[in-house]
Amino acid sequence: MSNLRFSQVLLKISGEALAGGRPFGIDNQTITNFAREIAQAAAAGARISLVIGGGNIFRGVSDQAAGMDRASADYMGMLATVLNALAVQEALEKQGMSTRVMSAITMQEVCEPYIRRRALRHLEKGRVVICAAGTGNPYFTTDTAAALRAMELKTEAILKGTKVDGVYDKDPVKHADAVKFDELTYMDVLGKRLRVMDATAITLAMDNNLPIVVFNMFTPGNLTRVLAGEPVGTVVKGGE
Repeated sequence: MSNLRFSQVLLKISGEALAGGRPFGIDNQTITNFAREIAQAAAAGARISLVIGGGNIFRGVSDQAAGMDRASADYMGMLATVLNALAVQEALEKQGMSTRVMSAITMQEVCEPYIRRRALRHLEKGRVVICAAGTGNPYFTTDTAAALRAMELKTEAILKGTKVDGVYDKDPVKHADAVKFDELTYMDVLGKRLRVMDATAITLAMDNNLPIVVFNMFTPGNLTRVLAGEPVGTVVKGGE
């Protein structure tokens, strides 16, 4: 396909990232910028699937949901990811990309049901596959959904786009002396309780030896640099 280090990847973007600088909601300029980055990466030869969180929408109703049954609240969060997926689809198509939103919860008037073989076929045809509604089950996060879909869709890495340029030993926004890690093992992440992805997602990636790259999605060109194998962000992989 190309000279990329990673030619087939799953990109995980949090819902909070889509809000830009807002406390919640969707920032159109942020989504447009992300869409340009993804279009550039696809033009370089990468096959890309996406999993998007729903925190930017669900955080707006989380106070009301605080006293709700956990399963009901989780289903609300899954529906929030569908809203985000449709917004990202619109932005990608404005960049000339062919896309498919595939939901783990059936809503055929809005998007396709997630069917693994169909998703693989879309990727083969050069379409961006946007996986929505998490795993379709309560008690599982979109991080876990990202790890699961990455395995199912035969990706070479999980790329987690964030607001910071990698993984730190503590919050770099609050602590000026925070230290950035260039590389970590899965056990480092679990043992140090670093906020990379949740423990279930990390364990799933570890069991399947799937690398995770955490990088700043807001820096133009970073996504393509990661795909090319440049030292961007933090790489989580197995130990020697």
